[in-house]
Amino acid sequence: MDENEQINEEEQQQDGKHLVHKKRRERVVRKGRMKQERFRAVMRFFISVGLILGMVYVLKADGWYMDSNAFNKADGNSVQIINNKIVPSVKIMTMLKNSNVPHLPLYMARTNSIKKELMQLAPIENVYIRRYAFPARIQIIIRERTPVITISPDIKSPPVAFFTTDGTLIGREFLPLDKSYKTILVLTYGNKGDDYRKWDLEKIKEIQKIVKYVETYSKEQVEFVDFRNPNDIFVKIKTVNIRVGKLDENVYKRIERIPSILPQVKDVETKVKYLDLSWEKVNYLKLK
Repeated sequence: MDENEQINEEEQQQDGKHLVHKKRRERVVRKGRMKQERFRAVMRFFISVGLILGMVYVLKADGWYMDSNAFNKADGNSVQIINNKIVPSVKIMTMLKNSNVPHLPLYMARTNSIKKELMQLAPIENVYIRRYAFPARIQIIIRERTPVITISPDIKSPPVAFFTTDGTLIGREFLPLDKSYKTILVLTYGNKGDDYRKWDLEKIKEIQKIVKYVETYSKEQVEFVDFRNPNDIFVKIKTVNIRVGKLDENVYKRIERIPSILPQVKDVETKVKYLDLSWEKVNYLKLK
């Protein structure tokens, strides 16, 4: 064997050993990767099981369930009522007693029955209910009708009812109103030819329009409207009581004459009983 053949043979032996080492390393690497994959698979399994068990526990936790006595106490922990200025919270809680406290997790419970009960209260226009958890509780957001006219038999008596902007008549059980409401006081007995319990939205708007007219032309705020005789109506402002007469097609033209005669009222030394605008073409002052 010459020298070149010997060198080639040694090179082949070295290549073979190198190949064997390479194959061994590859097998070791593959085994390591397989172990890692098995370990990861096992960990993924246990993590998934843990997440599922955790979700089941959370979904069934007491924090999702309302107190069974939530509708029997107004402590604000289970039921919070906001935006109600006319309907007392106590009355709302009384209505809630007709509804059952949800026995399901609160996120699954329906609140339609609660809304239905509260919508029976005349001052309430709409109800919105928000649900919260941990602890489980509801927030009842009340939207009430807006009062515009209060009814009283005379100036010295407290109101017995009030009308809202949509023409709804609401009784004395929701009186007195919060002082933030600025309403028109209308005096009426309700039994002498013009029962206010039969007034509709058109009548409410007509009274509002008359008050606006009088305030515009007198530049004074109306204190009350005397409707006790529907055929002979008076509107009281600070300076004088104004007799506007019937609510006919000319009532607004008569009110427009206020600026021409109101200065005379202020100049008269004798006390004026009322300013008479009930005549079509004549104005006069009735003295006491």
